[in-house]
Amino acid sequence: MDTYADDLAELTEKLGLENAVHVGHSTGGGEVARYVGRHGTKRVAKAVLIASVPPLLVKTPGNPGGVPPSVFDGIRAGVQADRSQFFKDLTLPFYGYNRPAAKTSEGVRESFWLQGMMAGFPAAYFCIKAFSETDQTEDLKRMDIPTLVIQGDDDQIVPFANCRGAPGEAHPECEAQGIQGRSTWTVHDDEGPG
Repeated sequence: MDTYADDLAELTEKLGLENAVHVGHSTGGGEVARYVGRHGTKRVAKAVLIASVPPLLVKTPGNPGGVPPSVFDGIRAGVQADRSQFFKDLTLPFYGYNRPAAKTSEGVRESFWLQGMMAGFPAAYFCIKAFSETDQTEDLKRMDIPTLVIQGDDDQIVPFANCRGAPGEAHPECEAQGIQGRSTWTVHDDEGPG
């Protein structure tokens, strides 16, 4: 996560960005939190964390409600064995397409697959450790800017319970929005899951 945040800091500085709104989804939310934790809020006006990994995904003695490490071992095994099939299969829980009332979009599934396949194998494999094992509790405490946290309560990738340590506990500038019956990413359907 440090590399992601440092790359973002270099880009932000090179572009001369000031008063930027940093928006991150899933691992990207972790990147935003780590950026603030490592580089501060001098160039950041606001943040939005959407279905984000902070504070910590993996189950540990200090995070007993986290996701068991075996889940991440399974993700690593899937990426290593057949990355292409793994990304195709991941679209079902990612978008909630495996829920009974879901309306599946093959176009969205194919787009997700393509984006996953554009990442090189090392990046796809090693990011699993970064998004699952990086404890960002202290990063969240440093988020002293207005922050919106959006999380679906039917998120099968980043479970809703993992958002319990969101910035709102650290500072009053945070607004948390839970979205009932929604997955990691909601696409085109306002009628129900998906």
